[in-house]
Amino acid sequence: MTANTPSQRAQRWLDAFGAALASGNPDNVLPLFDADCYWRDLVSFTWNIRTQEGHDAVRDMLAARQADAGASNFQLEGEATEADGVTEAWFTFDTRVSRGRGHLRLKGDKAWTLLTTMVELKGFEEKKGANRIKGAEHGVHKGRKSWLELRQDEQARLGYEEQPYVVIIGGGQGGIILAARLRRLGVPTIVVEKNPRPGDSWRNRYKSLCLHDPVWYDHLPYMPFPDDWPVFAPKDKVGDWLEMYTKVMEINYWGSTTAKKASYDEAKGEWTVVVDRNGEEVTLRPKQLVFALGVSGYPNVPKIAGAETFEGDQHHSSKHPGPEKYAGKKAVVLGSNNSAHDICAALWEHGADVTMIQRSSTHIAPSNSLMELALGGLYSEEAVKNGIDHHKADLVFASVPYKIMHSFHIPVYEEMKKRDADLYSRLEKAGFLLDFGDDGSGLFMKYLRRGSGYYIDVGASELVANGSIKLKSGVNIERINPKSVTLSDGTELPADLIVYATGYGSMNHWLADLVSPEVADRVGKVWGLGSSTTKDPGPWEGELRNMWKPTNQQQLWIHGGNLHQSRHYSQFLSLQLKARYEGLDTPVYGQAAVHHLR
Repeated sequence: MTANTPSQRAQRWLDAFGAALASGNPDNVLPLFDADCYWRDLVSFTWNIRTQEGHDAVRDMLAARQADAGASNFQLEGEATEADGVTEAWFTFDTRVSRGRGHLRLKGDKAWTLLTTMVELKGFEEKKGANRIKGAEHGVHKGRKSWLELRQDEQARLGYEEQPYVVIIGGGQGGIILAARLRRLGVPTIVVEKNPRPGDSWRNRYKSLCLHDPVWYDHLPYMPFPDDWPVFAPKDKVGDWLEMYTKVMEINYWGSTTAKKASYDEAKGEWTVVVDRNGEEVTLRPKQLVFALGVSGYPNVPKIAGAETFEGDQHHSSKHPGPEKYAGKKAVVLGSNNSAHDICAALWEHGADVTMIQRSSTHIAPSNSLMELALGGLYSEEAVKNGIDHHKADLVFASVPYKIMHSFHIPVYEEMKKRDADLYSRLEKAGFLLDFGDDGSGLFMKYLRRGSGYYIDVGASELVANGSIKLKSGVNIERINPKSVTLSDGTELPADLIVYATGYGSMNHWLADLVSPEVADRVGKVWGLGSSTTKDPGPWEGELRNMWKPTNQQQLWIHGGNLHQSRHYSQFLSLQLKARYEGLDTPVYGQAAVHHLR
């Protein structure tokens, strides 16, 4: 064996890194990092989600956190690999209060990217595997209660005689997933959801809705989907899974419950959350409040002159009931992203005359190409065969700093342009305005930067290209008439139905209404990276604004994203909440400044 295998190089670096950290001098660590370096930390060192970019940022973080973190015992996990001059390695490590897992990329002998993540808190591990509870008390005991009786007692007490430590507002996938993690960590939690049943937020959407992300990307924590689960799950199937999961994971889920008002008492260090539970007003007093209301805020419904005169149906895409009643009718759909395409296609299938109004350019990513080129290496049956399950895939994904992530994606979409050139050509010939993002980095960067501007093509693009779905691009609806719409180019379209597939506002609009505009402004805009690309104003933030980490409002957190993000980042949010529940010291390094309010 040579003396310089990838594994030996990686372990040498880890040994030197551990020794430099133990020295207590940040300047001893810097020679181990390339001048172009990125250290992304998920809670382990910073009690935050933060990327240190460059030597100065690494030095500053270590000067503040090196001694207290007490990181040690850096051990290679598995074999390191090398490709294109970059060595990649997995490793485990300890801090004073936690166990962690990390990923390293070396250029030569110096770190290019470093990921450190918290896995568990020492002394507060989940009761799993060899540490699982017995569940049965063998022997004879007077007054012994069954599991069901104990569970019913808990449900009756929590929120009334006993206060939860955490209240999660929003019982969709994000709230359910976070509550499951907190349950496993023993943190008393109540989920508040206006719909009656878990999964209703999926059931209530338009009939044809399916997940556009593949099953390998969408597993929930602890309980993966069965191996015959469809690649793209229909909405009602997802809804039923979430309902089952909520019950089996023993989540305290308050359905048919609306949060009316929340306020924070600084002196007591607790929230007052007034809810309406099935017509009964209940006041909850949690220490921590989590908003888990999806990826966005309220529906954006444009104010268009004459809307009140329209004699047909008009509604936002979130309220679209499905296509059945519109057979033979004339439909106008304002928008050109995922929901617009899905709704147009379903209306066309049911015999409606459909026109899509495309106001600005849209990125189209054909599903098959996206699955193979963008996701296949990490989230696919092939990836699983290669030993990359969704846990490992999540960490690989997380190991790429946002600052350079676009450079990983640009080649993917260059290949997609070639592979799907015929479709793109015919779409443009039909008048469709195409883009691949401001820098050609495609779908996922658009999602992170602005949360909109794309369609994962599962069939509707062909209908646009061949004219089955009519298209008016580069225009808007200027006026709504009783039986038609007038476009900004003067065209008048007859209409029986108008669907506003116009997206959603920022998540902190919820805060303005439920807490106060002052608190919403203190927290600032939610989502986006500060990339200075379209709809993502700078300055550069380095992480998603306000997601899964401390905000500038004490004891208020934002959780959400797609299923992949909800699964992965709920681990780090739950550990932050558990640490506070147990009274551990959690000094937050690098609290993000607020640059934008909405």
